[in-house]
Amino acid sequence: MQQPPQEPETGQEGVDLGEPKKMTREDWRKKKELEEQRKLGNAPAEVDEEGKDINPHIPQYIASVPWYIDPSKRPTLKHQRPQDELQKQYSTIGEWYKRGVQEKAISTKFRKGACENCGAMTHKKKDCLERPRKVGAKFTGTGMAPDEHDQITLDMDYDGKRDRWNGYDPEDHMRIVEEYSKVDLAKRTLKAQKLQEELASGKLVNQQEREHDSEDEDEDKYADDFDMPGQNFDSKRRITVRNLRIREDIAKYLRNLDPNSAYYDPKTRAMRENPYGNTGKNPEEVGYAGDNFARYSGDTIGMASTQLFAWEAYDKGSEVHLQADPTKLELLHKSFKVKKEDFKQMQKEGILEKYGGSEHLDAPPRELLLAQTEEYVEYSRHGAVIKGQEKAIARSKYEEDVLVQNHTCIWGSYWKEGNWGYKCCHSLVKQSYCTGEAGRKTSNTTCVPFEEGVEEIQEEEVPKTLLELHREKLKDKKKKKKDKKNKKKDSDDSDEEDEAKKKEKLKKALLAEEQRQKEVMAMMQVDERKRPYNSLTEVREPTEEEMEAFRMKRPRADDPMANFLSQ
Repeated sequence: MQQPPQEPETGQEGVDLGEPKKMTREDWRKKKELEEQRKLGNAPAEVDEEGKDINPHIPQYIASVPWYIDPSKRPTLKHQRPQDELQKQYSTIGEWYKRGVQEKAISTKFRKGACENCGAMTHKKKDCLERPRKVGAKFTGTGMAPDEHDQITLDMDYDGKRDRWNGYDPEDHMRIVEEYSKVDLAKRTLKAQKLQEELASGKLVNQQEREHDSEDEDEDKYADDFDMPGQNFDSKRRITVRNLRIREDIAKYLRNLDPNSAYYDPKTRAMRENPYGNTGKNPEEVGYAGDNFARYSGDTIGMASTQLFAWEAYDKGSEVHLQADPTKLELLHKSFKVKKEDFKQMQKEGILEKYGGSEHLDAPPRELLLAQTEEYVEYSRHGAVIKGQEKAIARSKYEEDVLVQNHTCIWGSYWKEGNWGYKCCHSLVKQSYCTGEAGRKTSNTTCVPFEEGVEEIQEEEVPKTLLELHREKLKDKKKKKKDKKNKKKDSDDSDEEDEAKKKEKLKKALLAEEQRQKEVMAMMQVDERKRPYNSLTEVREPTEEEMEAFRMKRPRADDPMANFLSQ
């Protein structure tokens, strides 16, 4: 709430300093009451110097006249309207300095006040931009330069001074386009001429390399069309355009959601390892196999092999280095490869010459030997199938690589003396538990898992003659006949003796069982606290006769005749 101004001090009332006088409290109160009446419509609105009514609801900060404008005695809103005297005429957007020279007849004689060097009237000798002549136009009177346009003075506003396209001529761009089109046409003509020369001379460049070059050109051409500047944008290298990921591509961190898979660095957006490493997939079959897989492609492997060759050659005494002598190392590596291939070829020819079999190397393909097919398969230059069905991989109907019983190798990975086994423990028994290194140590023993093998080992190794074998057969026949007769006699006598012994043993077992039952009944009637320790236990194993006596003397509660016999 505004406070009313204080009363003026004495001695200053009659002084007029050109400033609004301070109002008394009474005048301030009357002014406020008048403003309230005008807002309510009970009093007429205030009028400015032009006779227009001033809206009483206008805020004070709008109605009050600034200090830098000459304050008038009457209330006004003139300071809120555009000031005509402050408006300035600026140059329009189409006005610019005229370029070039005037298109009128060139003077043939020197004019007074003209440039002493070139003879133009629009500048002086010190401002002349032509080459300084040995004898100026003032003295020769020839070679007068045309006059430039009389330049106008441009008065630009705030936006006009900062307009970067002000004064741009579209025809300049058309001249640049025409220049580049001429250069492109000359390149195509030169390329066609070079191709004709190669065809005529027979030295045609490899078609695959030409296609690769055209792919790079197309890639650069399409990259120029992109308009997506981002981080580290460089118009010359076009890094940003090639690093941007297409929306349809799968993000690296979404290819394998296993937390133990390849590490993804969010700052550099790099995943160096293969995200499908723990799944067992072939890196050549997946769509993305890590940044290192792409980094180690191309000439990287060749350079690594060259570096390895340099190290090996240095160990053998050759003074070569990849960075110090790259040319020498490259020539040495090439000669080494040629000598190695020649040695392999010579070795192969020597083996074929010694053992033969060269006719098998010239055999036609397996497809032609076995059968012919009319299946059509079309491949792209990248190896992908476009039409038809790709040849299926031959797979076994049996389960492969199944490891059981803690084995690390499959059954059949080990062979010894005509028997299959496990390679991890040298066990020859199928479905046996793996014993590891201990099984390997004991594998040198003479034990064989089958009885047939034991009999074969126990046989005499010294070969016998036919006569000895015939005599042994006759002895075996006679021995078998005698054994049969003796067995018949012995079996009859032994059967009778066995039956008598069994009956005696059964009688003794029955008596012992009756005695045992009596003891058990007597023990059951004795107090539990007075019963001797371990009195009801039996340590030895019962015999067959004792078991039979127990079955015969065992009381059966479900037998209906049990009570009758006891009575």
